[in-house]
Amino acid sequence: MSKIIYSFLIVLLCSCCSSETAEPTPTPTPESLYFPPLTGLTWETKSIASLDWKQSAVQPLLDYLALKNSKSFIILVNGRIVMENYFNGHDATAFWYWASAGKTLTSTVTGIAQQENLININNKVSQYIGTGWTSLPLAKENLITNKHLLNMTSGLDDSTDDVDPASLKYKADAGTRWAYHNVYVKLQDVIAQASGQTWNSYFNTKLKDKIGMDGAWFQLGNNSVYGSNTRSMARFGLLIYNKGKWESNTIVNENYFNEATNTSQNINLGYGYLWWLNGKSSYHLPQSQLQFNGSLIPTAPADMYMALGKNDQKIYVIPSKKMVVIRMGDVANPDNPTFALSDFDEVLWQKISALYQ
Repeated sequence: MSKIIYSFLIVLLCSCCSSETAEPTPTPTPESLYFPPLTGLTWETKSIASLDWKQSAVQPLLDYLALKNSKSFIILVNGRIVMENYFNGHDATAFWYWASAGKTLTSTVTGIAQQENLININNKVSQYIGTGWTSLPLAKENLITNKHLLNMTSGLDDSTDDVDPASLKYKADAGTRWAYHNVYVKLQDVIAQASGQTWNSYFNTKLKDKIGMDGAWFQLGNNSVYGSNTRSMARFGLLIYNKGKWESNTIVNENYFNEATNTSQNINLGYGYLWWLNGKSSYHLPQSQLQFNGSLIPTAPADMYMALGKNDQKIYVIPSKKMVVIRMGDVANPDNPTFALSDFDEVLWQKISALYQ
């Protein structure tokens, strides 16, 4: 019996020693979100291999981008550069225009002006820039709020890009018709009047300088257009990916950000505040009153939101993949140019998705 008890004690002792000395399996530390310094060329990178992406999918993507008149392309994952490529004589210092992708800059600065209590997006536009900014009867003009400019439901005739009063004609009551219209630029006038600064000065102080962008606004016909290098576009995409915060600094508050990147009205479900939204059940396109069923870009993640500009200027933000994707260049399909979306997006996302699927 004593031998049995002795054996049991030995086994128990060994078991206790084993449990005390066993090393717990370490929990991987999540990689922190990276922000590049505000000045200089430093920007951390991350390799395709470290992400377990497919190296074999890289060259087909680059070939497609080159074929489709691209000038630059960047993929960020968690803020770090995974791909940065330039084509057709373009380089990291060269400027290019954002086209309508720059509408999202105006959307963001509108949110900043609201959080500073300079404006309220629910107030009528004429409260800030005076009456007579359209050719509408006063009662109809006073229906148009800043929010209607943000979500493209001003009700103004969209057959011209001109924004002088004579060209801003009545088509429907504000809020009842979605139409892609250049009249959103009046928000820049609203902010200038409310802030007592020029639009450029307010934009530079409140957004551009705070995230280290370069670039400038310029007039192209009736359009206020932004131009910059590609990394500056990527900086803005990174700010938006982080819901309006640059590191620990809130540039635009999260409540406004959430409104801007979700359906903003009940006509075009694929549109926020000058942002395009993927993964909705239906959408409208510029210069059309047709409703299309399904997602804007079926080959892309459903949670993606986008800044889309003429000739295929693109900022794609994909929270589920921790990704920001930038494309600048000339029109990808000269035979089928559009102001925002094109079939280029769908094929491009087939190529991008092949990296990680």
